[in-house]
Amino acid sequence: MPQPIASPPDEPQCEVVFGDTRITLLGTAHVSRISVEQVEQMIGSGDYDAVAVELCRSRYTALMDPKSLAKMDLFSVIRQRRVYMVVANLALAAYQQRLADQFGIEPGAEQRAAVRLARERGLPVLLIDREIGITLRRISASLSWWKRYSLFVGLLAALLTTDEVTEDEVERLKEGDVLETAFAEFAHDRQDLYAPLIDERDRYMAAKLRLEAERNGVKRVLVVVGVGHLKGIAGALNAGCDDCQARLTALEQVPKPRRWPSVLPWLLLLLIIGGLGYGFVQSPALGVDLVVSWILITGGLCALGTLIAGGHPLTVLAAFLAAPLTTLHPAIGAGMVTGVVELSLRKPSVGDFSTLRGDVATIRGWWRNRVARVFVVFLLSTLGAGIGTYVGGFHIAGKLLG
Repeated sequence: MPQPIASPPDEPQCEVVFGDTRITLLGTAHVSRISVEQVEQMIGSGDYDAVAVELCRSRYTALMDPKSLAKMDLFSVIRQRRVYMVVANLALAAYQQRLADQFGIEPGAEQRAAVRLARERGLPVLLIDREIGITLRRISASLSWWKRYSLFVGLLAALLTTDEVTEDEVERLKEGDVLETAFAEFAHDRQDLYAPLIDERDRYMAAKLRLEAERNGVKRVLVVVGVGHLKGIAGALNAGCDDCQARLTALEQVPKPRRWPSVLPWLLLLLIIGGLGYGFVQSPALGVDLVVSWILITGGLCALGTLIAGGHPLTVLAAFLAAPLTTLHPAIGAGMVTGVVELSLRKPSVGDFSTLRGDVATIRGWWRNRVARVFVVFLLSTLGAGIGTYVGGFHIAGKLLG
């Protein structure tokens, strides 16, 4: 039986008073049984009339109600282009499962204990963290396209790894934040993640805490947060907040993407269509040859990605037929077609949803679970079509210039 991680007997904590409200910040280690015991002891003392936790609504639902995954509308996820967001969440779940398997305690156990004990005592539970989806989008917006690509590749690699968590990661978990540690595993430079993952969330949680305390009319609040947030939240609370709602609104805004990344796909489209048109002007035979090459390259690579993902034979065929067209329209991705076709042909069962969190912790599970496989089909067919676009483009250019 793996031994759980121990942390110092006395968890770091501090108090902040504003007006007639007293806030007790308890810094916990996300992988420590001692943290759970400390939470139980402090709530059991009866000294508090509310408990705040480092959770947003979606993380709270996932933590307290694992069956909520069964309510996920996969068609909407694909149609609304939320696949990458869901996959990132599943990557985080897989990382947490690795921790649970290795150390015998799941990250967030102290948060779950805080919620459970607060409910038993009839105390309000205040959810003070920013929605994880907003945090992920702000991370993406803060990175250059290359670092964003590297981060995503790292996340995909994490889905397929069976490596144990390293000692360095464990130390960061004992001292910091589970989201920061998880995503730092996939980033080349942790400083890129600091602002959206730590600094912004510290200020967000402080402002949300003030608003929630006032809204619920509570005077003594126990706040259970990772020890890495203790100093930042305390500093933000002491600094005050003239308009907390305005601060929350500002920190929930997703920066507008830079213009050139959105223009580049359309420019590439014009070049490819222009190349195909120029081929027909030079010679009908050359034009037909270029079109056939485009179909074979884009369709073939997209179909190959779908095949590797374990897609249904008809999904593979759909990938081959769709890619030559979807690659010519930046607003429609091949993955949107293959994902919907795979989902229609192999509808996930209730069992697939119920075992999803456990299945994504293993390589085989991503291909065995029908929910997870839809995402794999989406990602690998999109990747295949993307590679095909550039390979096909260079092939057309070579034919015209040769």
